[in-house]
Amino acid sequence: MKEYIRHILVSTICMLLAIGYNPSYAQKKKSINDVTKKDICIYGGTAAGVIAAVQAARLGKSVVIIEPSKYIGGMTSSGLGNTDVGKQATIGGVAREFYQSIHQWYENPAHWKYETKEKFLSKAKEGRISSDALFVFEPHVAELKLNEMITKEGIPVVYGERLDLKNGVTKKGTKIVSIRMESGRVFEAKVFIDCSYEGDLMANSGVSYTVGREPNSQYDEKINGVQTKEPKRKGERPLDPFIIPGDSTSGVIKGLMPNVVGNEGDGDKRVQAYNYRLCLTSQPENLVPFDKPQGYDESEYELLFRWLEAGNTKGLPLGSNPIPNEKTDTNKAGWVSTDYMGHADDYPDADYSKREKIVNDHYVYTKGLLWTLANHPRVPENVRFRASKIGYAKDEFTDTGHFPFQLYVREGRRMLGELIMTEHQLKGSKKVTDPVALGSYGMDSHPTQIWVDKEGALNADTPKWTGVPIYGISYKSITPKAEECSNIIVPICISASHSAYGSIRMEPVYIMLGQAAATAASLAIDKNVSIQEVPYDKLKTRLLVDGQILDAKASIK
Repeated sequence: MKEYIRHILVSTICMLLAIGYNPSYAQKKKSINDVTKKDICIYGGTAAGVIAAVQAARLGKSVVIIEPSKYIGGMTSSGLGNTDVGKQATIGGVAREFYQSIHQWYENPAHWKYETKEKFLSKAKEGRISSDALFVFEPHVAELKLNEMITKEGIPVVYGERLDLKNGVTKKGTKIVSIRMESGRVFEAKVFIDCSYEGDLMANSGVSYTVGREPNSQYDEKINGVQTKEPKRKGERPLDPFIIPGDSTSGVIKGLMPNVVGNEGDGDKRVQAYNYRLCLTSQPENLVPFDKPQGYDESEYELLFRWLEAGNTKGLPLGSNPIPNEKTDTNKAGWVSTDYMGHADDYPDADYSKREKIVNDHYVYTKGLLWTLANHPRVPENVRFRASKIGYAKDEFTDTGHFPFQLYVREGRRMLGELIMTEHQLKGSKKVTDPVALGSYGMDSHPTQIWVDKEGALNADTPKWTGVPIYGISYKSITPKAEECSNIIVPICISASHSAYGSIRMEPVYIMLGQAAATAASLAIDKNVSIQEVPYDKLKTRLLVDGQILDAKASIK
């Protein structure tokens, strides 16, 4: 208990120190005409934003992070603790340093309260563990370590400020001069880095982008657009999709389409399903039972009831991966799970009000799903019994009801930049000549729509998970066209096709691209050139000096 209290105090002090340089909460009365001037301004305190700021500070640049929420780390500190790594030997630089700090934390026996390190390692996935780094962690530990990095470098973080979506960007020619928040606060910088999942700063800076899926024909790809070839899934009995069972005239239940919309390979504006990465536990001392959310709508779970009634009752429809101290990073499992399919398509281009509704809808659906599994009489007793043995981790997300603060925005806007990463670069048929980071996780896109066929089997519009070799990610894919903007870099909403983005969208890759973005920004400032004119040989040299891995043949020993 003493160690836990110490952790809470350290975490709080780190956050207070970080915001102390520019405490937005304490200074809400500050004049709205106040202007903050820095060399580099980072919009979005995701893990990529934090590492970008750390790299910028180490290179001697003044920097500020603007984070619209109250929390830093994005998905890395909001439940995604079983990191989607790919080949962990490709992860170097400041990203590796972060994961090494996680490893060092768990070397301390005092940090194993509910299980031993040896017990955890026996069940953890091998590819997420190495002798120097650990890619599996509790959410609060990730947040603590990111805060420590910020504090060590003396980086100011401005919390609770959102970009004015109407008049938030002032440009002179192709150069952003300043950005303005809804509160009226203004930030001036020589280079801006958009590290948000949505790409709001990028989109409002005159940079072209896209949302959704391209047709396969656009880039001569194989798994873009509508995809209907994933094997169907069914239970012991057919699943009845109709509101009135057996009556096709009554319409289909919530969560289903009457049939797939679109033809194989067609493009559309759909994005892969979002969800929350939940931190759950079965440890009784640390367990908070699932509660029924306000706004609960039983009809949202009719598909779940039908799926269970079809005989799919051997396990819980939750993908629970172990993280330390008898907790899980719980993701979706199958197609009737935590993915709230079809409810995120409008999110990337929505205004704040509409996004808040979409986020709340996902929140209510997810909490309702968990409560339903543990309590609803239509759920078979054996399923309810298993679900009632797990709950929210009491020592995680303590100020948000033990529920993650960040919706998993798997795919927002995607920039149309100097170069568009496609399946061809990822599969190696087209080589990247200016890599700033490596990717290695397979192309993985979650479903966009599901339907039941005449046999009562469930079908999904989703591509088969497709493995890739280690590939380079082009500097040109994180920079916009020169004629559109000359001083913004975009390491998350990068220039990639939908199918290629399915691989690139992993947190370690975002983090490495954040380091690359800050390095390029610093070089642009030093040489007084646009970000497009940064000499790649100089950028490459600096990245290698700072530990980034740019050659697929290189590896961490």
